[in-house]
Amino acid sequence: MNKPASGRGQRDGGASATASPAGRSPVDDDIVERIFNAVMDHRLRPGMKLTESALCSAFGVSRARIRPILVKLGERGIVALHANRGAFVASPTPEEANDVFEARRTIELSVVRRAATRITKRQIRELRGHVAGESAAIASGNRREAIGLSGQFHIRLAEVAGNPVLVRFVEELVARSSLIIALFGSRLSAACGQAEHSDLLDALGSNDGERAAQLMDHHLEHIAGELHTQESETAPDDLRSILRA
Repeated sequence: MNKPASGRGQRDGGASATASPAGRSPVDDDIVERIFNAVMDHRLRPGMKLTESALCSAFGVSRARIRPILVKLGERGIVALHANRGAFVASPTPEEANDVFEARRTIELSVVRRAATRITKRQIRELRGHVAGESAAIASGNRREAIGLSGQFHIRLAEVAGNPVLVRFVEELVARSSLIIALFGSRLSAACGQAEHSDLLDALGSNDGERAAQLMDHHLEHIAGELHTQESETAPDDLRSILRA
C-alpha cells in the first residue's frame, strides 16, 4: 500500500531504541501506523476483532506492548475497546458518520485556502499524477486501492498547507472516513470523484483559495450524500496475514 506522505508511517521500527516524546518506542509508533494504515485502506474491516495473540504474533512483541498500542488507537477513534470483550476495528454509526464529514468540511476548507497560497507547480504536477492513479484504480475495479489513493490525496493537500497539526487531523478523519465508506458506501462510491479532485487542482493552480474552498465543500458534501446504511462487507479473519503484508 502507498502510505501517507507525512513520513510517520515510513519509520524503520528497529532503527533506534530512543523513546518517542509520548514515551513509546519507535517500534510501538510503527505498529500504531501499520494498524492505522491497514484500516485506512480497508485491509482491516469495521467490526473486526483485534485479538492480542494475533497482534503479538504479527508484530513479534508481547501483550504488554500491544495493550497501550490499542489504547492509543482507541484515542484516535480507529479502535473500539470493550471491557471483557477486547478490541475491535471501530464501526461508526450514521450519526458519527455525519459528525466526521461535518468536521472534514470545517477543517479541509481551511486546508485548501492555506494550500492555495503555498502550492508549487511541481506539487500540482505530482498531485495530478496521483489523481491519474486514482482513475486507473477505479477503471480496474480496485476499490480498496481507489479508496486509499483518494484519502491520500486529501492528506497530501494538508501537507502542502504546511501545518503539521492540520495534517494530523486530516489523517485521522480520512481513516475514520474509510471506515464510514466501508459501512455506508456502495461499491460505486469507492472513492472521491477524481474529476472533483482535478477541479480542486485547477483552483489551487490559480492560487484561488476561495474557489478551492467552495469546491472542497461541494466535494465533501457529495461524498457524504452518497452514503447509505447497509451491511458492511464480510471481514477477513486472518489478522496475522493482513498485518504481515
